[in-house]
Amino acid sequence: MQKFWTELLAVLAGGMACVQVLAQPGVIATRPQDSLSTRMLTMEEAVLGYELYPERLKTVWRPGSTELTKYENGVLYAVNPLAGLNGEIMRTADIEGFSDDEGIRFVQWLGRDTAIFSDGEAYFLIDAGKKEVKGKIRLPGGVANLVFNEAGFHPYTLGNGLYFCDNYGNTYPVAVSEDKNIIYGQYVSRNEFGITGGIFLSPSGKKVAFYRKDESAVGTFPLLDITSRTGTLFEIKYPMAGMSSENVRLGVYDFASGTTVYLDCDDFGYDQYLTGITWTPDDRLILVQVLDRSQKHMKLNKYSSSTGEFAGTVLTEDNDRFVEPQDPVWFLEGSTDRFIYRTDNRDGFKNLYLCDLDGNVGRLTRTGADVMYAGNDGKKVYYTSAEVSPIENHLFSIDIKTGRTARLTSAEGWHEVSMSPGCSYFTDCYSSLDVPYVADLCSTDGRQRSVNLLTSHNPVSDFRFCEISLGKVRSADGKYDNYYRMIKPAGFDPSKKYPVILYVYGGPHSQLVRNTWLGELRRWEMYMAQRGYIVYVQDNRGTMNRGADFEKAIYGRCGKAEMADQMEGIKMLCSLPYVDKDRIGVHGWSYGGFMTISLITNYPDVFKVAVAGGPVIDWKWYEVMYGERYMGNPAVNPEGYEATSLINKAKDLKGKLLICQGAVDNVVVWQHSLNFVRECIRNNVQVDYFPYPCAQHNVMGKDRIHLMDKVTLYFDTFLL
Repeated sequence: MQKFWTELLAVLAGGMACVQVLAQPGVIATRPQDSLSTRMLTMEEAVLGYELYPERLKTVWRPGSTELTKYENGVLYAVNPLAGLNGEIMRTADIEGFSDDEGIRFVQWLGRDTAIFSDGEAYFLIDAGKKEVKGKIRLPGGVANLVFNEAGFHPYTLGNGLYFCDNYGNTYPVAVSEDKNIIYGQYVSRNEFGITGGIFLSPSGKKVAFYRKDESAVGTFPLLDITSRTGTLFEIKYPMAGMSSENVRLGVYDFASGTTVYLDCDDFGYDQYLTGITWTPDDRLILVQVLDRSQKHMKLNKYSSSTGEFAGTVLTEDNDRFVEPQDPVWFLEGSTDRFIYRTDNRDGFKNLYLCDLDGNVGRLTRTGADVMYAGNDGKKVYYTSAEVSPIENHLFSIDIKTGRTARLTSAEGWHEVSMSPGCSYFTDCYSSLDVPYVADLCSTDGRQRSVNLLTSHNPVSDFRFCEISLGKVRSADGKYDNYYRMIKPAGFDPSKKYPVILYVYGGPHSQLVRNTWLGELRRWEMYMAQRGYIVYVQDNRGTMNRGADFEKAIYGRCGKAEMADQMEGIKMLCSLPYVDKDRIGVHGWSYGGFMTISLITNYPDVFKVAVAGGPVIDWKWYEVMYGERYMGNPAVNPEGYEATSLINKAKDLKGKLLICQGAVDNVVVWQHSLNFVRECIRNNVQVDYFPYPCAQHNVMGKDRIHLMDKVTLYFDTFLL
């Protein structure tokens, strides 16, 4: 703390020479305000003003073709890749039972010729060529996780069980559970490790793999439902760090025979993790990334889909901090043996490797930046990369034989791409600081001129939006550039001094600063800038898209490296003559709530006001999968848990702190914030607290207007 202020005073000691520095250091792009309009955002517009986002492309590729399709006003169109013209595929009004478009939505393609529509009560399988209904599925209430299957077997979950239906809605059981602790076909591991669901169809559609989750050993946490007459407690399963976790198995069901086998996954015992579930293209094998509970050791194993027997280990990963598998593997087109695998554990960045089932592994991409797989045609692999800049995303191709690479997107900014079947074409949807949104249809060989599909207008051109700058500041260890977004207040006058609000998240898997339209702005930030605040947002070590060392710097001491980096940004801000260093506030939610309270208690002489939402207070109360990855097991790292616990920092609170929390938060449970309040009471430290009685981890909808109004009023009262 003393070192911080010594360095800061040295910066400020330049007198008039310092005052003449009117621009913040490290600026790489600046966007002035849109117009001279006096129109300001209302809180409702800042929170729920969906019309203030740019229009976006709503298209999907048709399987087995190069047609880009869209559905609007009752018509399913195809976009010609050469000319960009709209060709009519079918009209829903031409289909019996679809007299008009009201209430009808396009769901997805199921193969080249079958389109699925829904009227809200049933699903209709439509032959798009013959324009006739080939199936109708009506399912009972409570059905979830429905996965459509071209082979005609459509698995779904109901309660804790797994079932499937045919094209006419006839239903059949796969795995029925009468035990509340046994769950089939749903996500496991609390959605960590890239897990988003629990149903994995084979390429032929004749078999399905599924998760079986046993939560018998997992403890519960009680939540209060105040909407009942006398109030009701309901318990959720919540595996806390260091405590008993769930057991996960992977079953395989054969639709024709009605039989189930379970894979022989037993490398690391009861509470291992199973992720990256991938079928070989011939249905013969299933690849599973098996991770031990410490998350330091991973085996990519192969198993027989017919017997469940272990067929060998393809490759292994080991790391002293953590291994974090987040992707399946991707097989090369036309191959049942060779596949692409992504990891940051071999060269320090998330690169792609070309592997085979015999365990041969060769590096494919050779960038000093994180990459993400986008597609392949058997000869070339397509990927997006941060190699141009960590705040930009661009598409590249690499020739598998020669290793020759080519950059396929050129416009400045962040590009989101979608490859066509066969990878002959791609949609390039991008924005940058001053470009709201552009969508082009491009060819991967570059021989065809790209076709513009959409160029969005600026939806906030009538508002008085303030100046936004993107810049960078060195990390506290001097190794990296951390990128920031800064918004100057309305009517900015460099001769005046303004209060600052630091909006922070700072946790893993996040990147708040990108070269997108308005710099990835959250509109509440602009709302506060319009009210006279400088708003500052910065990424730090521990966030994503910067390589393994950058991301894993937080291991064992969550908050330490992150706070040090954020304070470098604050130091930079305090060197600016128009920043009032006596009026600095901080706000964040979830991991950002943890960061908010960490900052105001560790730097009580810097931060005057803070608002923390749903904050983690002590990592021993957070869940196993996430908490043990970054902090280790409490039994192994007691010093780290003790050093990062905010219970120990409650006595150091000097400024004004408001904590907001959803009372039925099932992610960061109430135990966190209530224990912090209790510790404040023990130390006779005043703290403000506001619960949202029926909200879970995030306060949504109309309630969110109240929340952000509460946050704003707190800063207006004590900081402005």
